[in-house]
Amino acid sequence: MDGEIKIYTKVWISVLASLIYCYFVSFNIPKGMFRLLSVLPIIYLFTVFPLYLTTVTLGGSIAFLVSWLANFKLLLFSFGQGPLSSNPSISLFHFIFIACFPIKIKNKQHPSPQIHTKDSSKSSLKFAIKVSVLAILSFIYEHKQHFNEYVMLPYYGCFMYVGLELGLATFATMARTLLGLELEPQFNEPYLSTSLQDFWGRRWNLMVTNILRPTVYLPIRFISTQILGRKWAQLPAVLITFVASGLMHEIMFYYIARASPTWEVTLFFVVHGILVVLEIVTKKLFKDKLGLHPIVSWVFTFGILMVTSYWLFFPQLQRCNTDVRISIEIIALLDFFKDLRPLTTISSTEGRQDI
Repeated sequence: MDGEIKIYTKVWISVLASLIYCYFVSFNIPKGMFRLLSVLPIIYLFTVFPLYLTTVTLGGSIAFLVSWLANFKLLLFSFGQGPLSSNPSISLFHFIFIACFPIKIKNKQHPSPQIHTKDSSKSSLKFAIKVSVLAILSFIYEHKQHFNEYVMLPYYGCFMYVGLELGLATFATMARTLLGLELEPQFNEPYLSTSLQDFWGRRWNLMVTNILRPTVYLPIRFISTQILGRKWAQLPAVLITFVASGLMHEIMFYYIARASPTWEVTLFFVVHGILVVLEIVTKKLFKDKLGLHPIVSWVFTFGILMVTSYWLFFPQLQRCNTDVRISIEIIALLDFFKDLRPLTTISSTEGRQDI
């Protein structure tokens, strides 16, 4: 793990140097193809950086934060769009943090319609509850051999959600503390979703939604409007966005597993894209005539999520022993930082003796 952490540190230093180049060089090039050409070498570097790492925790974080989110933000930046170009006077400090972190600065004048502002005390309580849930899930994992595989299905879903939300919240807390800015939450209570459109578009992992919307959805919808008209232009835009998300997830799995893709993850998102398109068509044709009770809609939504996840998504995670590798890596990371304490104590003691 020591060697992996050294490589991880070097990768982040390279990322920072690359973003400094983008800020001082690419920012001064007119937006468009010439700025894109100046950014392409950085996009290439950000794409290959995860290949230098072999762990799920460290390599996976670089893959998601740098190879996916940062690269997409740089593509938007090349054409004068996205969060890196939203303010001409953006500082280098803000530029780096916005590029590297899964955050979105809250626009007080035009807040996101799907996100409701929450009281800080309630947010703290929910955070504490999720930490407790994660502890319970970790206990269940230690005794997973005693549970049926079908019982473990909702476990994997809960563990992925709670772990991902707490991980992203940690990055957001760091950014909020250092930047002093109000940020929008990365999740919006996805367990309350009453439709797949609600789940994917307004509640689940909004950082990915926020980056896919301007890079894939809006351009495709603009093109589709010219061909199909405004009423149905949304449909191909939604489907292609899900395909793009599936391909990016497939790449993320490759970084983690280093195995030839099985395309199950891509198929998972294609299936959900088709189902969301069917939802939209049904709403357009029947409007509110087929309104279901919220509880029925909730059961139907999570039934589809669990069945398709068990069929296409989770097998890929199990095949590369993701849960086992994460557990081993977390223990190794904790041991690494424990080993640093005596060194820190010795250094401080020697410093006092020299004085």
